[in-house]
Amino acid sequence: MLAEVVAVGDELLYGDIINGNAAWLGRHLADVGVRVERSVVVGDDVTVIEQALRAAAGRADVVVVTGGLGPTQDDLTREGLAAAAGVGLRRDDFLEAQLRRRFRELGRQVPEMNYRQADLPESAEPLPNVPGTAPGVRAEIGQAVVYALPGVPHEMYAMFTASVLPDLLRRAGQPAVVVHRVLRTAGIWESAVAEAVAGEVERLRGVGNPTIAFLASGGQTRLRITARAGDRAEADRLIAPVEAAARAALGPAVYGVDDETLAGVVGRQLTTRTATIAVAESLTGGRLAAAFTETPGASAYFRGGAVVYATDSKASVLGVDPEILATDGAVSARAAAALAVGVRDLFGATWGLATTGVAGPDEQEGKAVGTLHLGLAGPDGTTTRSLRLPGDRPRIQTFAVVQALDVLRRTLSGLPVAGTGPSGAMELPDR
Repeated sequence: MLAEVVAVGDELLYGDIINGNAAWLGRHLADVGVRVERSVVVGDDVTVIEQALRAAAGRADVVVVTGGLGPTQDDLTREGLAAAAGVGLRRDDFLEAQLRRRFRELGRQVPEMNYRQADLPESAEPLPNVPGTAPGVRAEIGQAVVYALPGVPHEMYAMFTASVLPDLLRRAGQPAVVVHRVLRTAGIWESAVAEAVAGEVERLRGVGNPTIAFLASGGQTRLRITARAGDRAEADRLIAPVEAAARAALGPAVYGVDDETLAGVVGRQLTTRTATIAVAESLTGGRLAAAFTETPGASAYFRGGAVVYATDSKASVLGVDPEILATDGAVSARAAAALAVGVRDLFGATWGLATTGVAGPDEQEGKAVGTLHLGLAGPDGTTTRSLRLPGDRPRIQTFAVVQALDVLRRTLSGLPVAGTGPSGAMELPDR
């Protein structure tokens, strides 16, 4: 079963809102064996919506539309859907009565325009919207079924789960089970991940099932293995040898699977060792502490953090020797090591982890934008790692958090700290 997704709204075209609905739908459709072949965004124009829906219905079995079902003049999905189906609009008396009763119960006085939400293309059926007021629409264009859902994410999620998904499963009979296994890597380029598993990718090209995809984001690369089968057990059987081959090829770069996070994995390592961590941040400005505390139960191992952004605060708060700051500078491996020791001692933690560097847009102390120095202080002394990271300020800070967590993960696992870094990163001498 093939599907296309059409998102409606000028706000999506202009970048005011990111089209997260398409990503959510793509993932959940794939999970039930429906393959999304196209996903497009169109503006608030009846003709454009009509053309997009007619074209999608001519290619796919299923078309899912999001947005444009509200009460205002720019909510035109119903009109576009009716035009694409070659029918008119009708006012559904029952839907209108439901809306009037709901508004009364909410104590709201609303303009008559709100009852446009009760209009449906002729021969279409409404889909209930429990969290909101705008009903969805199920219609047919040729051989394709079209589901029009609200653009508000939580309303769309609820309607898809309650109404669209059961209808799709009924139409498909017994759809194939689609299972994903995601291997998560850090400290290695996307191209290096692809090169490591090139032999397995080539082997699978002639088979077609399972498949491998690479998803790089935020200094990490995910390797996704997807298998389609009659049941979960058969899909798992297909995935197992591919996963084993990928793990063998990638080695210590793999830190977790599926929904695991790097901070969560590090947290488990610390918990197992009954160890604690404290962080000192300059370059990352609190993002490293935030990564730790996003994980439930982090209070068992995360002692606290100090954001020492100004150079003098590195000495006054964490006791960095002023001589280090005067000779090597605040952006240096020695400063990173001293920060790690200072924050470890301040919070009484087992480990101290520190970041210092240059996020940009300008150089600092003659050091280039993207310079990162990490310091890690533990029971057996201190280690440092120095990198030159690519990208703009937000990307550099994101990459720095990943690199800091990965240094700690590798150290706790007894693995070599040095890796190849995120795409475009390069090792720098510790100076």
